Amino acid sequence: MTLHLPGPGGATRPYEPRTEPLSLTTGAPLTSRVVFSAAHVVADPYADVSPDSPAAVDWDATLAFRRHLWSHGLGVAEAMDTAQRGMGLDWAGAAELIRRSAAEAKAVGGRIACGVGTDQLAPGDRTTAEVRAAYEEQLAVCEESGAQAILMASRALCVAAKSPDDYLDVYGHLLRQANEPVVLHWLGPMFDPALEGYWGSGDLDAATYTFLEVIAAHPDKVDGIKVSLLDAQREIDLRRRLPDGVRCYTGDDFNYPELIAGDDRGFSHALLGIFDPLGPLAAEAVRRLDTGDTEAFRALLDPTVELSRHLFQTPTRYYKTGVVFLAWLAGHQSHFTMVGGLQSARSLPHLARAYELADGLGLFPDPALAESRMKHLLSVHGVAQ
Repeated sequence: MTLHLPGPGGATRPYEPRTEPLSLTTGAPLTSRVVFSAAHVVADPYADVSPDSPAAVDWDATLAFRRHLWSHGLGVAEAMDTAQRGMGLDWAGAAELIRRSAAEAKAVGGRIACGVGTDQLAPGDRTTAEVRAAYEEQLAVCEESGAQAILMASRALCVAAKSPDDYLDVYGHLLRQANEPVVLHWLGPMFDPALEGYWGSGDLDAATYTFLEVIAAHPDKVDGIKVSLLDAQREIDLRRRLPDGVRCYTGDDFNYPELIAGDDRGFSHALLGIFDPLGPLAAEAVRRLDTGDTEAFRALLDPTVELSRHLFQTPTRYYKTGVVFLAWLAGHQSHFTMVGGLQSARSLPHLARAYELADGLGLFPDPALAESRMKHLLSVHGVAQ
């Protein structure tokens, strides 16, 4: 059946959906790279809530999606930006998510790392001592659950810090206190405008110097860094300056194939939101890399970049809408509803293009189901077929 997909300006274009998915199977654990997928949460569509209400989560569907990722050999990065931290999911919901997902990971033998931040603090002026205490509270929840900690960038610290020394002090205290090596997360302002000037400077070179100072002071407590600046060369330069034994996890959803493939001076591991919809395909690509076949790895992953760049287009922070939309089309959840009502954050033409690109890649396990759901969405919006 031909679908008529809307584009900007109201015009439609014909599209012939695939009839068969890409053939992918679960397989052996990944060996050459550590690969995390930052995972989305599934909202409870029957909850009587408003965009300002605490998140109502469908726990069964949310945990089932994590089992899907683990089954393909991926790790799960939990309670991160992709799970709508600070955009619908508050700290109470995130704490419950961490506890439930960590228990599920233990039950199935899945790898998990969880976001630790300060989002229990209300907006406003804070002292660095208050920020540190908030981090400590969340770090305790993460460690008690048995998960690895990811120290996320803090909006509150961005306000409270008066100089780079304040970042050195807060992070130094947390790293000394952590029971196990953590991942440090540098999230750029394209993902969260409130993080402009993180590490004490709007100059990225100066900010990088402070970031590296934190790591150099406690290399035994830093498993790795997760960089989400959408600047491939800056990430390459940064990973070449890391102490031995400290990993670089790319968070660059625009340039991930080349960064994961690496060069003769090193490579990046991965912690990516785009690996939520790309999970099985990404795992298959890394298995090719495990055998030393970089060409086959790039042949599988390079064609996905157009979809990723589409989902993460400006305003980048709304990429979560496309991620959940594709999970619905793929049959991982029964509805296209998001916590905070964020399903309304992208236009119908944007979603239609996301469907077209994902279908072209063969990402949908049941193309007929995806086609049927896309047709229903178009009908609701008045697009005749």
